[in-house]
Amino acid sequence: MMEEPKPRRRNVAKAEAEEKKNEVQENVEEEHESKDDGDKMSRLTLMEEILLLGLKDREGYTSFWNDCISSGLRGCVMIELALRNRIELDKATSRRNLVSRKVILKSDEQTGDVILDEALKHVKETQPPETVVSWIEYLSGETWNPLKLKYQLRNVRERLAKNLVEKGVLTTEKQNFLLFDMTTHPLQNSVMKAKLIKRVQEAVLQRWTNDVHRMDKKMLSLIVLSHASDVLENAFAPLNDQDYELAMKRVRQLLELDYEAETKKKANPSHDVMWAVFEAFSK
Repeated sequence: MMEEPKPRRRNVAKAEAEEKKNEVQENVEEEHESKDDGDKMSRLTLMEEILLLGLKDREGYTSFWNDCISSGLRGCVMIELALRNRIELDKATSRRNLVSRKVILKSDEQTGDVILDEALKHVKETQPPETVVSWIEYLSGETWNPLKLKYQLRNVRERLAKNLVEKGVLTTEKQNFLLFDMTTHPLQNSVMKAKLIKRVQEAVLQRWTNDVHRMDKKMLSLIVLSHASDVLENAFAPLNDQDYELAMKRVRQLLELDYEAETKKKANPSHDVMWAVFEAFSK
């Protein structure tokens, strides 16, 4: 469930972010136009970007207190499949609202991403079709129906972290936590994360548009799902107070949209999956 964006700054997060910002600022300026990093960034999935925003740079894991990111990542899976034209919503009718519409298969062509292809296989094999809300529950394993537990995507955060290791963004370490050892994935490419944060900031500041349909759909999804996953603050913490307040005000505008109405402004069954995911997290 989405909560109102927190108006007060998290001072600890801000201090840490300022320190990280100072560490990478010089490299960002030198490599801002680096084609390699640009290519790598374009290859990151929505799920990987959410995880990267939520990851503690030195420790290499997400906050133990964050219980939102699991369902947020499953919402990302549905949107990513829709943006890749693999799934869409069935036809809208006057009798059904946005979240009541069913997810249907548009193409079963493999995406090349193991997590996405696993979810795509579940959608393909499920009859009758299910809603976006149901799919987020099934993929998260948060369902009371034992027959649907087979749809749970397991170890998603660890699998995404390994993807980011393969892409040169993270590295792998073993850390001892008193009674047990834990595999962690500290940040290796600080420039990549700094650029991701900069893109998110610019989307609600320098590149902001009041027409949500003109926004890049992946960036729009990144902002809304980052908030739903409780990691958006990590991208905004380095901002000065004036920019921070403006950024949060604009995020609030996105969260307060009538998603049902947005689907009627520009009909697109694939984009409707995105709006349905937003609606699911707004409840």
